[in-house]
Amino acid sequence: MVIVKFRNFNTLALAASAAAASIALGAIGLSQWNRATAEQQAQSSTPGPVVRSGVTALGRLEPESEVVRLAAPLALDGDRVSELRVREGDQVRAGQVVALLASETVLAAEYNEANRQVQVAEARLAQVKAGAKTGDINSQRATVNRVQAEWQGNTDAQRAQLSRLRAQWQGQLAQQSAAVRRLEAELANAQSEYRRYEALYQEGAESASRYDSKRLSVETLFRQLQEARAELNRLDRTGRQEVQEATAVLSRVERAGQQQWQEAKSTLSSVAEVRTVDVRTALAEVAAARAARDRAAAALERAYLRAPSDGQILKIHARAGEKIGDSGLLDLAQTDRMVAVAEVYQTDVGLVRVGQPATIVGQAVQGSLRGTVTQVGLQVLQQNVFSNQPGENLDRRVVEVRILLDPASTARVRSLTNLQVEVSIETGTGNAR
Repeated sequence: MVIVKFRNFNTLALAASAAAASIALGAIGLSQWNRATAEQQAQSSTPGPVVRSGVTALGRLEPESEVVRLAAPLALDGDRVSELRVREGDQVRAGQVVALLASETVLAAEYNEANRQVQVAEARLAQVKAGAKTGDINSQRATVNRVQAEWQGNTDAQRAQLSRLRAQWQGQLAQQSAAVRRLEAELANAQSEYRRYEALYQEGAESASRYDSKRLSVETLFRQLQEARAELNRLDRTGRQEVQEATAVLSRVERAGQQQWQEAKSTLSSVAEVRTVDVRTALAEVAAARAARDRAAAALERAYLRAPSDGQILKIHARAGEKIGDSGLLDLAQTDRMVAVAEVYQTDVGLVRVGQPATIVGQAVQGSLRGTVTQVGLQVLQQNVFSNQPGENLDRRVVEVRILLDPASTARVRSLTNLQVEVSIETGTGNAR
């Protein structure tokens, strides 16, 4: 390769002018040569062999139905893949489960719970419609009587306990009060003896040991009296507290027993009668439970990612344990019918017609492929497929032409989606003279 470097703009301009002049001279010479050749062919009396003319373009292979990207539902966007049931290249059927999301376990538990609620509501409806049997009514009457008897028995037992605690409290108070009074009397006598001995001791008529003995007796009785009074206060507090607690228990027993008895009586009234309003309520509960189950089933179904159509798995973007990102879970396409999308230059597209045959070649394909033009695009687009050759124009305007491959060619390239190919469309024939 020769690279020419120009030092300034004037030199570049002169070079460009020289190149343009050379191209013009070459074009003129080529035109004259073509004209002379045409005249020679016109003079020939025998027509020559048929020469095919055509349009060539770069393109790509893709399924006829285009590639479908399967992603998680919006409500489960960003969920993890729990189980992936397909591999790249697998053929799948419409509706086939290809993956499970991690939320499937929780959603399945919610659905099972909703289904159990439906069963409970339906059983309740059947029970309401059937009404109560005579045996059920008699059984409920017996329940009412039993609850009332238990209520009365518990109340009587608690009242007896309360009476026993009160009697025990009063008895302990009386006994301890007597002990306090006895100690008070003994202390008073001891204090009197102590004062008498104190006077004798001061006069010298009594010994110090006798005097100390009387003083010690007073101190001992005083401490015993304090302890007895403290014990009296403790017994009073303890007994009072036990009585209060027993009174509270009695109140609770009475309230609980009365409540149970009222509930049993209410149940007896309800089982003895089948009301229209009860049937309507039970029906509404069944409808609500079924609606909740349907919602849970719909939510559970979203955790099963299914193939939207028959096709082949082209690319998997998220594996088991991974989150589903912006690229979705996988790419799917119907590769049983493949097409080549040729990017025909806008100056050549006028020669292309539906039904024209085409030949396709590619580096990954041995030999050539055959197909037929099925669609000529209606928009002029910017070229997307390039040959990566030096000096290539990267800003050409093209029109997409779709070429349906024949079954034999499709079978060869069904696993080569997006393969870059070269397409040659046979646009017509001419006579060589």
